[in-house]
Amino acid sequence: MTKRQASRTLHRRAVVQTLLADRGDLLVVSGLGAPTYDCAACGDNPLNFYLWGAMGSAVMVGLGLALAQRERRILVVTGDGEMLMGLGGIATIGVQQPANLSIVVLDNERYGETGGQVTHTAYGVSLAGIASAAGFKTSEVIRTEGELLRMQKLIRQGPGLIFAQIKISPEKLPFVVPPRDGAFLKNRFRRALLGDAATH
Repeated sequence: MTKRQASRTLHRRAVVQTLLADRGDLLVVSGLGAPTYDCAACGDNPLNFYLWGAMGSAVMVGLGLALAQRERRILVVTGDGEMLMGLGGIATIGVQQPANLSIVVLDNERYGETGGQVTHTAYGVSLAGIASAAGFKTSEVIRTEGELLRMQKLIRQGPGLIFAQIKISPEKLPFVVPPRDGAFLKNRFRRALLGDAATH
């Protein structure tokens, strides 16, 4: 890889906008901080499950959904800092092999919620490489719009366990804050997912 290729990055809000465009009934779990703001910036949706805390748990919530709702496509959107906190989750998902789960890591090489400290990915740690070694069927580092569009199609069409480490610019963007009440979000998501069955 050339130095120029290594420096290519995308804009985070545009990335998430592309991933969620014409999403249909895609179920989305977003990690704490910027991934949640980015998903909300695309339009609040009752099929979004926003995590406001529990750093490192987004992928495990996604795994639970994927196992419980095997006919639905599940997308987890999280950051590199959170993914580094939950590396064990990658191994667990690799063992379980849910064919309807996709994980997207927005990798700006920063801990955005605690002051912008540099993460391990800035030093060459490949989250996509770790996912591949854990058994993900598709695991890629995304740097260009063409690669992003191809990944969007994979996420929508499946099947297969998918991991995408998307290199994004470390830009500061306005917060777009969705509802924060945990009980409200849980109940809204259940109703959107299960309909009348959610009340029984």
